[in-house]
Amino acid sequence: MRPSTLRALKRAAELTRQNRLTEAVLIAEPVILTADSYEGDEILRWLADHVADFTGENPEELP
Repeated sequence: MRPSTLRALKRAAELTRQNRLTEAVLIAEPVILTADSYEGDEILRWLADHVADFTGENPEELP
């Protein structure tokens, strides 16, 4: 994944935790939409592995 893509996803996660969802989408959406199929797969894996980055929850505490 390109460093710029990772930065955008991390920033979107930070904004989501701050309840700034509109701004998070404005940052993440263009990056996701312009990704090729290889990077798109990496983005999906990263998102699945980092759900807690967006929710602010500790995955070990979830049922």
